[in-house]
This record gives sequence, structure tokens and C-alpha cells, in this order.
Amino acid sequence: MSKKSSKLDLLVRVRYSNPLPPPPCPPKLLDIPTNPMRYARPEFLNSLANETLLPMIVDAECGMPLDLGKFECLWEEGGDDSELNPDPHNLPILDPKDAFLLGDSTSSGPYTNGSSSSAATPLAHVPWLRKTEYISRESSQRSSGHEPKHVQAAAIDISRTAQLRDIDASFFECNDHFSLDTIQHPNKPGVTAVESYEILPDADLWSNQYDLFRFSERPGERAVDVEDPRLDCAILRPMKTEHDSFLAYYLTQDDESALKFKETRFALSPYEVPEEQEETIFQFVRDYETVKVEQDVPNEFLLVLNDGDPPETIDDIGLERKALRRLKGAYYKNIERKMTLKKKRANIYEQYDDKWEVIRVTHSEMSKEEEEEREEALAEVADPMFLMARGDADADGDIEVDDGTVAGGLDFATT
Repeated sequence: MSKKSSKLDLLVRVRYSNPLPPPPCPPKLLDIPTNPMRYARPEFLNSLANETLLPMIVDAECGMPLDLGKFECLWEEGGDDSELNPDPHNLPILDPKDAFLLGDSTSSGPYTNGSSSSAATPLAHVPWLRKTEYISRESSQRSSGHEPKHVQAAAIDISRTAQLRDIDASFFECNDHFSLDTIQHPNKPGVTAVESYEILPDADLWSNQYDLFRFSERPGERAVDVEDPRLDCAILRPMKTEHDSFLAYYLTQDDESALKFKETRFALSPYEVPEEQEETIFQFVRDYETVKVEQDVPNEFLLVLNDGDPPETIDDIGLERKALRRLKGAYYKNIERKMTLKKKRANIYEQYDDKWEVIRVTHSEMSKEEEEEREEALAEVADPMFLMARGDADADGDIEVDDGTVAGGLDFATT
């Protein structure tokens, strides 16, 4: 058997240089005209200057050393402390160089950090993938137009004295000199007030937690122009798989079941369980996944306008009063979270932990733990000493709170 062997004589690859020859002519400077509108205005850096904090590098005495050894009243009993505590009726003469320190810093002017605090001209929103020729065309159109007229806004006094004056005036306008004819809309001059309500916390709803859900499409199988009374008594059940979390959506079988379910609840007082009740069947519709979750919702509330309960009559004497009579007012309750939901794509290979096709709902009495939790949440608006009691509890030590989810007086039977 023959064996063929090869020998490599070339060990290093040969590289041939190819230098470019020098240019035949010397460089020529071209005069390219530039439009001044391409440059940024000086006000472009105002927002950056206002957001940038100036470094304050000072020593432990904050740049103002104080020698306490010069005050004998601090070290000797019965010493003269007139230097530290001057007589208010015989104040020392103020140095003119220090007079500006006694002024109100809030009313010094609209200029902060060496520049005007007024908002800079907002820049046009330009999409990311957009041709530059359209941007230049729009900028030329804006520059060729008339310059916008800047209207000087009226100066607002924000000094401490003015704030106290406005607060005192609000009490007078709302109580002693209140009239609907003098109230106008802040942005619409032609709109006037028709009726007024006192804004009060809703004690009936305060112990409950409310979330706001927004659907990308109308839930259910009916068209948008068809009324569906089942939507305001649906059930959203949290679900979890190995890699995802979502919500299962349930509706009643028909409209009659939903109307009967709501009629039963409206006929009873809150947290009251009917003696003879029938179970309401909710069927699975589809799964929804959360697109956006807002945990902090500071400016949105549930608002209930109540004209007040009718006055008591002779027939009401001797009857058991189930709840306190409500006064006229606008009762509010804050929203805990806001969620945006969209339809979840069905996956036949996805494994559920415990999927329910049908939910049978009945009502039950609240347990002792649930009543204590409800009373604790209600104390925030019902107990005048709530803040003081909470402060004492925080001073004694941390309080252990059970973070478990309460069923809220509903019994669920699944099939």
C-alpha cells in the first residue's frame, strides 16, 4: 500500500503592497452656504441647565464655621445671652450686605440657575425611521411662516403671604359666601355650576379594593351594537402556567341569569346573605393577558353622587336601622391598580395548573378574620383616632400583615 506525502514549501503568505499615489492637485477649499436656522438656539440648553444640579462641596460645618468658645453664656451659669437671644424690641442693626437673606426666595423672580424657568419651545416629534428630506421641508416651512406671537402671562404671586391669603379666602368662599352663580369653569367661560356636593370618602366601599380593567376589544361573543347585560357581573380568575401568568374570563350562561344575580344583590344590604339562594353558573369564555399594569393610580377615583337619603317619617320609627342615613355628597374611593388586557392566543400544548370550565357561585357569611380585616380597613375613614393609633403601633414595632387573598364572601364550586 503506497502512502502519499506532501511537503509545504510556502510557510508565510506573501502580501503585496498597493499604495495610492498622491493627489495630482493641491486641496481646494469650497465655500458651502449654511442656513443659520440649522443651528440650535441658546434656549435649547435651558432644560438641561435646570435639571443639572450644581455640586455643593462643603465641609462638615457647611462652609460657615462657628466658634462656640466666644459665647460665655454657653459655658457659665447666669451668663449674658443677649448676643444669642437679642431683645425683639431692641434688635441690633442689620448689615446692608445681609438684608437680602431675609427676603422671600419664592418671589425673587422667574430666573433660576442663571436662566429663565419658563418652558422652552417644544421640539417637533420626529419618528425614528423617517426620511430627512421631509424633516428639512417641514423646518423650511416653519421658518418661512410668520413668527409666533408670545403672549406674556400674568404674574402669579406665590409668596408665603399670598398662599396663606388664598387659603383663608377659600374657606370664606366655600362656607360664608358660597353661591353657585359666582362659580365658573376654569377653562370654559360659558360653563357655570348647576349643583354642588361635598366630597367625602365612601365608607360603604372603603374596605373593598377596586381595580380598573380596560379591554382592547369588547369581551364576549356579541357585536358591539348589541346590549350585553352579562358584562358587569363577570369573573376574572388569575391563572398561571410554567412560563406565563394571565386571567381567565367567565360569563353567565344567559342574560336571565345575570339579571337575576344582580337583582338579588341589589335587593339586599351590603354583606347580607339571602336565606334561600340559588347558585349562579359562570362559563369559561377565553383567556386574557395583561399588556400594561399601573400599580400606582393617584389621580383616578370611583365617584358616587348621592342626593341623600329621604328624611325619616313616622312609619320609620321602631324599625331596625341597618345603616346610617347618608347625607348629600360626592363619595369617592381610590383605585388600587389599572390593567390593560388583550386576548391571549390559544395554545393547545400549554399545560394549565387547574383550569375551570364552569364556576358555580353562591354567597356565604364572612369569617371572623375577614370581618376583622374589613373593620381595620374601614377604620381609616370611620375612626377619628386612626392616625394616632397607627403611629403608636409603628412606634411599638413592626406589624405582621397577612398578604393572602380573601375570597370576599363567595363560595366557588368547580367542575
